[in-house]
Amino acid sequence: MVPRPLPLLEVREQMVMTDGGRRKEYKSQASGVSTNHKHVEYSEWTSPTLFSYRKMASNLVCKIHPVVYFSIIDSYERRNEDSKRVIGTLLGVYDKGVVEVTNCFAVPHNESEDEVAVDIDYARSMYELHRKVNSSETIVGWYSTGLEVSVHSVLIHEYYSREARSPIHLTVDTFMRGGKMGMKAYISTTIGVPGKTTGTMFTPVQVETTSYDPEQTGLEVLQQGKFNPKRTVTVKSDLIQIETATSWIRTMLQQVTEYVDNVLSGKVPADNATGRFLLDLVTKVPQIDPEEFEKMLNSNMKDLLMVVYLSNLTRTQLILNEKINSLQS
Repeated sequence: MVPRPLPLLEVREQMVMTDGGRRKEYKSQASGVSTNHKHVEYSEWTSPTLFSYRKMASNLVCKIHPVVYFSIIDSYERRNEDSKRVIGTLLGVYDKGVVEVTNCFAVPHNESEDEVAVDIDYARSMYELHRKVNSSETIVGWYSTGLEVSVHSVLIHEYYSREARSPIHLTVDTFMRGGKMGMKAYISTTIGVPGKTTGTMFTPVQVETTSYDPEQTGLEVLQQGKFNPKRTVTVKSDLIQIETATSWIRTMLQQVTEYVDNVLSGKVPADNATGRFLLDLVTKVPQIDPEEFEKMLNSNMKDLLMVVYLSNLTRTQLILNEKINSLQS
């Protein structure tokens, strides 16, 4: 499957005057198109005509799940040797000013100084396959490695603008500049005079990392591998995980109790923010009779033990069945 080339660009750099001062822009003209098209990145514009759009962009929040980062890094590590960056489609949902990115997949492309070719058919086929697995996920934007928004990014963003409403452009710094993986998200809008010179402005939006409970559990397990010289992690059983979580909660309660005692005795100065947080935490604890709580805990523990017993019994039976079949054959 050969990537479909996007229009060639004739690029030259120029300086223009804006309401706020001088800016650097890239002026490009697609072959066969007579109108000029400019690409700019966001800075502190002071024009009143852009105030409403800046306000809309500032209210938008892009929440990204950890699996998206892992997929982007994996696609970057598997890229061709001559590829400087990788791109892909972002999948997720829109919800009242929040774009939640829950999944993604890489899209093959070829890029040079003169042109960029994207395999659009592959992108659409992959999206249809993802829709069969999770129909609630839709295209919310696209990603690219590196922190720069290039002229080719404008052409790729135009394609995703036809596939999604106000798509997000996520950039991920896989070179780990500054010792961390920088992430930025943008949305675009067309600016300029109708019928004359028009341009595309990329405005940054707030980026947050969110996760489901299973994802958080997986991250905690993966973090344990950095302390192991072999970088391997063994998943603990359910009972051991309960024991670890209980010990952790007990340690945290001891630290909180010690802090409160030190504040009451005057050894540590009181902090209003910490006090309000602890008050809110205590008020959220349900009032349960100790006997009822113990009964509920024992009942859940028995259910857990029964599930563990049945799962181990099933696994043992499957192993025996496999051994018997191998001996008979």
